[in-house]
Amino acid sequence: MAKILTAQAIYYEAGVTQYPFAALANSGDNKTFADSRKPWSQATGSEAVIAPYGVITGGAITPDDAAANNTVDVAALTAMMPGATGASATTGILTVAASANLAITRAAAGGAPYKTTSITITAAGAIAAVAGTDGAAQVETRGAAGGPPFIPVDSIEIGQVRLGSITAAPIAAGEIYQVPGLHQERADLPVYSADYLAGKVTFASALPPIHTGSVAKRVYARVALPIFAEIPNTKDWVPAKETLSVQSDAYYDGVVGSSSSSIGAASFSVALNDGHGDLLVQNEGKNLLWMFKPDKNGAAYSLTQGAYSIAQTFGVKAAPTGTVTIAAQQATRAFAA
Repeated sequence: MAKILTAQAIYYEAGVTQYPFAALANSGDNKTFADSRKPWSQATGSEAVIAPYGVITGGAITPDDAAANNTVDVAALTAMMPGATGASATTGILTVAASANLAITRAAAGGAPYKTTSITITAAGAIAAVAGTDGAAQVETRGAAGGPPFIPVDSIEIGQVRLGSITAAPIAAGEIYQVPGLHQERADLPVYSADYLAGKVTFASALPPIHTGSVAKRVYARVALPIFAEIPNTKDWVPAKETLSVQSDAYYDGVVGSSSSSIGAASFSVALNDGHGDLLVQNEGKNLLWMFKPDKNGAAYSLTQGAYSIAQTFGVKAAPTGTVTIAAQQATRAFAA
């Protein structure tokens, strides 16, 4: 026999609690990073700031302009590093001044003349050179002789200097490497998608495990959590659902099919006070989180996020009513008891 639900309720995001930047937990695949704080608000002024570590602008590494031996110059840069000393508490951005005459170590012996040095930004917000191990050949394997070194977990790599001689000399442009994603960690690569309801970020490809312990770079987020308030006199909750459609095209040698998906709106009905001063009417158009509980005294609930509109009806000698329509950003997510 189906359970009869007698205490259903709808809640809306009436306010938020703002939290500082915090590191997200790596799921283990270096692609998905999750937050124990969830869901994330997207209300105006409280939007989540997702902050994968990496270079944002600048940071070009060039041969020493004075042609000094074994040194390079590093241009000023901005980086996304919320956990670093000096980073903005609201944006997570760190500004680093230019550095001239940064010393690069050459290999010690002719039998193993190859040495790769990583140019990094440290957790203290400083430019630093991290030397690799001398090798008989240049290799790409992290931590191997002749290869790039692992860098500290709270640092980012902005480039590499690869030398193949033990003889002191000015460093050439061809010995400097800054290919994004290969020799340089960037804040905008790889691209990611955010699940605000589940509080997680998923990257299009795995982040390179180039940090000490073969781990990926840090991923932080600054989020606000909703404060829910119950909406009185509601009924007829309709969740936002993803619908699939199939299209086919006929060709000479057969039919080719394709599918697409779309997300419908969520909606509910509400009895209003006067249809003018009601909070739902006053806040119309805001991007809020909505919670539906099939049993207000139970643990099960669903979440929907989106901007809303409200269509009011003013009856004769009757309290006004409204139909709330929520333009959901993603399908309603159900959380079981």
